[in-house]
Amino acid sequence: MGLSLDFGTPVNTALLVYILYSVQRIIFPSTSKPTTVPNEFKAGYSWMPKTHPPTVLFKTYTPKTLEPFNGKDGGRILLAINGIVFEVTAGRNFYGPNGMYGNFAGRDASRGMAKQSFDLEMLTPIDQPLDKLEDLQPDEVENMKGWIDHFSNKYIVCGKLVENGQA
Repeated sequence: MGLSLDFGTPVNTALLVYILYSVQRIIFPSTSKPTTVPNEFKAGYSWMPKTHPPTVLFKTYTPKTLEPFNGKDGGRILLAINGIVFEVTAGRNFYGPNGMYGNFAGRDASRGMAKQSFDLEMLTPIDQPLDKLEDLQPDEVENMKGWIDHFSNKYIVCGKLVENGQA
């Protein structure tokens, strides 16, 4: 069985011309310089961000040393869940002073996150021992773990929360 090329049909001729043109462009690429600069690059282009994000160090916090990071006066916002401290400043609209989770800023939010409650009574006073969370129901513990997963994927873990006097 022999292979035959039939240049008689217009489709075959057009395909052959296109293939030859494509091969010619690959073997002999154009070396001419563009005559105009694209508009979007007139001011130059850089992959570097305009500002570097602030450096975050992993530290040990106590309820008293965590409390100043409540976002007031435009400051950083940290909150803790089950001993893990998260840097949540990027979520200022939620965790800032006027956000719906604002009372968790600078605090241990474990019980509130577990119980899905933003009430102030969910917060342990900062001069008291850490909440051991021993009375939580299994579904509330799962809730809290879900929040930890959510925060771990969205925010930077910047420290651990320990009892007052242990930092």
